Amino acid sequence: MSDDNTQKPALHGIRVVDLTQFESGTSCTQLLAWFGAEVIKVEPPIKGEQGRYSSTEGGNDSYYFLQLNANKKSVTCDLKNPQGKALLARLIAQADVFVENFAPGVIERLGFGYEAVREMNPRLVYASIKGFAPDGPYANFLSFDPIAQAAGGALSITGEPDGRPLKPGANFADSGAGLHCTIGILAALRQREASGRGQKVEVSMQDAMISFMRIAMAAQLMSNAPAKRTANQSIFAGTAPSEVYRCKGGGSNDYVYIYTTRAGSKHWHSLCTLMGRDDLKDDPRYATPQSRAQHSGEIDALVSAWTIQYDKHEVMRLLGNAGVPASAVFDTAELSSDPHLKARGTFVTFDHPTRGEVTIPGHMIKLSDSHVPIECPPALGSHNDAIYGELLGLDAVQLAALRAAKAI
Repeated sequence: MSDDNTQKPALHGIRVVDLTQFESGTSCTQLLAWFGAEVIKVEPPIKGEQGRYSSTEGGNDSYYFLQLNANKKSVTCDLKNPQGKALLARLIAQADVFVENFAPGVIERLGFGYEAVREMNPRLVYASIKGFAPDGPYANFLSFDPIAQAAGGALSITGEPDGRPLKPGANFADSGAGLHCTIGILAALRQREASGRGQKVEVSMQDAMISFMRIAMAAQLMSNAPAKRTANQSIFAGTAPSEVYRCKGGGSNDYVYIYTTRAGSKHWHSLCTLMGRDDLKDDPRYATPQSRAQHSGEIDALVSAWTIQYDKHEVMRLLGNAGVPASAVFDTAELSSDPHLKARGTFVTFDHPTRGEVTIPGHMIKLSDSHVPIECPPALGSHNDAIYGELLGLDAVQLAALRAAKAI
């Protein structure tokens, strides 16, 4: 294509002022950076945002931080210092998007709540992530991922039927809130094209988690009772097989998950043929999805006796080729070293000045006409001169004075 615009990423020309920390906000702004936006991460001097030094040692940026801050620029700015506040206000005046996820009330006390920032830049899209809705009874409560998962219902449906609630292993609430916020920002930017005005994008982690609970809500409507914990069964309606089955090897993740649809018997019949048990197709105990669910223990024993003969990769291959939904239980090391996932960009590797080669999950959304190479997360304040000097026009003397005043 000859049009030069087609060579630019989707969010080329969009500038984001990023006041986020930990995961929910940083996952949002990293995604904006991977779409091509210029993301300026504003951090406190000396230490930076809290995620830099959580779970780390020896002064290195934490692996936690490195997962969430690729392709950003870092400037330092003391938001309790009048000169620091003035710098941030100047950045806001030249930005398209502002994102924060401070604890309730913090951003307002700093002087950068929505009403104040809207006065600085009426075209700005202002995005805010909180644990709970700002207009609700828990507005001032603190939240982290497991808290939001409890508040959003995920713990209530996770675990064995007769066991205690369990936290799902993945950080659905944190990154889920970040994804919802990104979607809201993109919609607000699109609307700004017509209205010329910015607006506030508000996401609560509890709301984002409830968004992932739609099928559990359907189960509640079916039973007229709260959705229950169903272990590895579908929460919506039982079927069999729907379980993890031990495979050859004996490792902690040497299992395969097999799931056959509730919509008919096609998957079950294919599985029976694969196991060499075509006789089971005509067995009245297993004739329908409902009857199979009632005899799930018997089916689990039959399937386990077959899967244990093979390693999990072979079981997955056999089932997949036979049209039976199944997957090996892959662990994090298997995934991050998978050649195909690396070639696809699902995992990417960058060179870090102190950590060496670091591999992280990459950009999962593939746009055919927008490609942004993954860059190493920034060192603290490494873009001070470029942003404050080139963007805001400060000279070396002014920058030195700001450093002396500990504003940056």
